[in-house]
Amino acid sequence: MSLQSVAKRSSISFHRPLYLPLAAAAFLLCLITVGAKADALTSPDAYELGPGDQILINVFGEEDLSMDFQLNDTGMLNYPFLGELAVEGLSVTELEQLIASGLKGPYLVNPDVTVSIKEYRPFYLHGEVEKPGGIPYQPGLTLEKAIALGGGFTERASKKKITVICAGDTDQITRPIKLNDAVHAGDVITVPQSFF
Repeated sequence: MSLQSVAKRSSISFHRPLYLPLAAAAFLLCLITVGAKADALTSPDAYELGPGDQILINVFGEEDLSMDFQLNDTGMLNYPFLGELAVEGLSVTELEQLIASGLKGPYLVNPDVTVSIKEYRPFYLHGEVEKPGGIPYQPGLTLEKAIALGGGFTERASKKKITVICAGDTDQITRPIKLNDAVHAGDVITVPQSFF
């Protein structure tokens, strides 16, 4: 006896619900979005350059145009032939493109520019951690990892009331932060004392 004849006898109908393809599409979109957010946190293009970053610029075949510098508080770079360049807030790729487009033409025919970060600017831990102070940033850093880099919590630490002032926040607003939240270069994190 075939499945179709059983279905006819028992009045069971095998209609595929219309919402299933929509639900599957929504689920896939969700996975893609979460993956894109995770990639954005670890992508070099997601990182914005700022004061304190140690940057290496290499122009293939042009030693005089290759340099190693630390970005100062002004966020500007005095680059040969191009003068003052506003670097703060740019990604590594954007800085490569800026220098290459500036050098192309009167100086070089097709400049091959590579920019890399030698050392990231620090983030800061205050309060109830074993080693408070400035700690060099690492890509993909979470609060839990940041606390580990600071030697861990002290016995008096309140693990539920940790706050952060985000880098670049001109209002200097203190916000709550959880252990699995991302930490960025320049962030100021405070671990308060527990009263219990």
